[in-house]
Amino acid sequence: MAVYKVEVTTGDMVHAGTFDSIFITLIGTEGESKRTELDNFGIDFTVGKTGSYTVKSTLSLGKLLLVKVEKDPYFLLPENEWFCSKIVVTTPEEDVILFPCHRWVTRGEYVELRGGRAMKCFEDDHSLLVDHRKKELALHNSLYQWGIFAEGLPNISDFKDGFDIPAEIRFSMSKTIEILYTKRMAVAELKLKALQYSTEQWEDIEAMKKVFWFTRTPISDYVSEHWMEDDFYGFQFLNATNPNVIQRCLVLPSNFPVTEEMVKPFLEDGSSLQMEMEKGNIFLCDYKRMDGLPTREYDGEPLPLAAGLCLFYNNPDNKLIPIAIQLNQQPSEQNPIFLPTDPENDWLLAKMFVKNADTIQYQAVYHLMNTHFLAEGFALATLRNLPAIHPLYKLLMPHCRYTLQINITGRVILFGPSGVLNASTLEAEGLTELMRRALSETTYRDLCLPESIAARGLEWIPNFYYRDDGLKLWTIINSFVKAIVEYYYPSDCEVHSDCELQAWINDIFNHTFIGNSNSGIPECFDTVEEVIKFITMVIFTASAQHAALNNGQFDYNSWMPNNPLLLRKPPPTTKGQSSMKTILETLPNVGETVDFMATGWLLSKKYSDVVPLGTYPVERFDEPAPKQMIKEFQAELSYLSEAITERNSELAVPYNYLNPTEIENSTTI
Repeated sequence: MAVYKVEVTTGDMVHAGTFDSIFITLIGTEGESKRTELDNFGIDFTVGKTGSYTVKSTLSLGKLLLVKVEKDPYFLLPENEWFCSKIVVTTPEEDVILFPCHRWVTRGEYVELRGGRAMKCFEDDHSLLVDHRKKELALHNSLYQWGIFAEGLPNISDFKDGFDIPAEIRFSMSKTIEILYTKRMAVAELKLKALQYSTEQWEDIEAMKKVFWFTRTPISDYVSEHWMEDDFYGFQFLNATNPNVIQRCLVLPSNFPVTEEMVKPFLEDGSSLQMEMEKGNIFLCDYKRMDGLPTREYDGEPLPLAAGLCLFYNNPDNKLIPIAIQLNQQPSEQNPIFLPTDPENDWLLAKMFVKNADTIQYQAVYHLMNTHFLAEGFALATLRNLPAIHPLYKLLMPHCRYTLQINITGRVILFGPSGVLNASTLEAEGLTELMRRALSETTYRDLCLPESIAARGLEWIPNFYYRDDGLKLWTIINSFVKAIVEYYYPSDCEVHSDCELQAWINDIFNHTFIGNSNSGIPECFDTVEEVIKFITMVIFTASAQHAALNNGQFDYNSWMPNNPLLLRKPPPTTKGQSSMKTILETLPNVGETVDFMATGWLLSKKYSDVVPLGTYPVERFDEPAPKQMIKEFQAELSYLSEAITERNSELAVPYNYLNPTEIENSTTI
C-alpha cells in the first residue's frame, strides 16, 4: 500500500472557503489513485487554512505528474466557489512536491494541476505532460484574446468589463470596495462644498487651497506654496511625475533662436550660452510631437495647445532653472521668446503653457501608454503563451497582478465620455494621435533606463533622484532576472529551443509594438543575454517605472496651476499684456479643477492589498535555488530602501517614489 500525504491550502481572500465536497486524484507515470474525498472532522476548507489528508493507492504511482481536483455540492447548499491556493503532496519516497493552483474552482469542473520543477516545453518527457501543456495553452489562447483600442496603438485585452476577466486575476474584494469608497468620499467632499459642478471662474489662486480639507500631503502643500519659483519649476522636470522629456542640449534647435544677449543675465558671470552648452549645463524640453494636434472645442472655439520649447540652465548652485521659453514651434513676432526678466505674469503664463503640454503628454504617453498599455501587453502575452509550469510564467505572473482589470477601469476613467483626459485640452482624437506619434517614435532604448539616461545626456546632472534610484533599481532587478534566467537557460541553445518563449516575444512584438521593426524591440530571442535584458525591462516597467510616474500624481498635480491638463485662453503673443486676471481666466474653472484633483487622488491612492516589489506571497517556484534568489533580491531591495530613506531625511522635498517599499510588484492602479 502506497500512502501519499496531501496538504491543501485555501486562499486568504474574502469568501475563499467552501462547504462543498472536494475530491482529488493523483496521477503518476505508473497509474492513478482512486478519486478520494478530502474530509476531516469539522469544516475543511476555510479561509487561509491548510488541511492535511491521506490518499492511498494499492501500488506506487511512480513519478507524480498531475493532481486532479474536483468540487461536488454538499447536500442542497447553493454554489460557493472555492479558491485553492496550493496543494503539497509528500510521496511514499518522501519527495515533497508543490502543485500551485491559485484559482477558483466551481462545481462540475475539474482542475488538473502540474507540480514540481519549472519546465520548458522541450523538457517534458511524458505524453500526459505534453498533452496537459497543449490543452492549457489552447484554453488560455481562447480565453485571453487581443483587442484593438485604436489603430496604430498597442493592442489591449479583448475583455469589455472587469467582471469578464477570470476571477483569479481580478481585483480582490477589498481593493474593489476601497476604490469605490475613495471615489465616493472625494465626490462627497466636493459636493459638500458645492464645487463639483460649478462653472464659475476662480476668484483668486488661494481659493484653490480650500478644495480638499482632508486629502492633502506634505508635498502637495509644498507645491501650492512654491509652484511659481523657477528653481522648483526646474526641479520637477527631474523629480516629479514626468522625468521623461528633458535632455541635454548641445546645439540649439534651428527653430529656437535664443541669443546670447537674451540669456546672459541668467548665466554665471563671464560665461556664455555656448560655453555652458559645452560644459553640459544646458538642457531642453521640446514638445514638437504635439504640434498640430486637433484640440477639443470649448465655448465654440478650439482650445489652445502650445507645442513649445523650454531651455534650462543648471546654475553654479546646482539648481535647474528655466531661462527661455518659446510657446510654438515656428518663431515669429507673434511667438516671442519669453524670459525670466519679462513681466511676472507673462513669464508665469509661459511656464504654465509648457506644463500644460508636458502634463498631457505625461498622462497619455509616458504614464498610460508606456506603463499601463505596455504592462497589459506583457501580461496578456504571458497568459497566452506560457503555461503555469514554465519558469518565466512563474517569474512574470507576480508582475502582471491586477493589470488587465485596472486598465479596463482606467480606460473608462481617462477616456470615457466624462473621462479626465477627454476633459483636457485634447479629446479622444487628439489624444490617440499623440499616442500614435509617440509609439511610432518609441524605441527599445527608451524603455531601458540606463540607455535612456545616457541617450538624453543626463548622467551627471545633479539632484536627479529619479535617475539615481532608478538605475540602482534597474541593476538590482537585472541581477535577480539574470540569476533566474541563467538557472533555467544555461545556454543560448535552450533559448532557441523554447518555442513558448519565442511565441511570447513574437506576440509582444506584433501586438504591443504593432510589428514596428524600427523600434528595436526583438521579434525573437537568440541569446540568454537578450532574454535577461528584455525581462528586466518588463519587470522594471510594470513596477518601478509605473511607480515613478503614478505615485506622485496627487503630490504634484492636485495643485492645478502647477500641472494644468486644460488651459482655456490662448498663450500670450505680446509681452506686457497679461495680469493675474488673465491667468485666472486661462486656468480651468472651479468644476473642471476639482474633477482633475479628485481623479488624481483616486489614481495615486495606496490601497490595503498592495504587494510591494520583490514580495511573492503566492508560492510558485518549488526548487530551492530560485527561492534563495528571491531572498537575495529582497535583501538588496531592503538595503536600497534604507539608503533612500536616509537620503530623503536631508531633503526639503523628499523623493520616495522609487523606494522599494512604495513600489508595487505590478501595475495595479
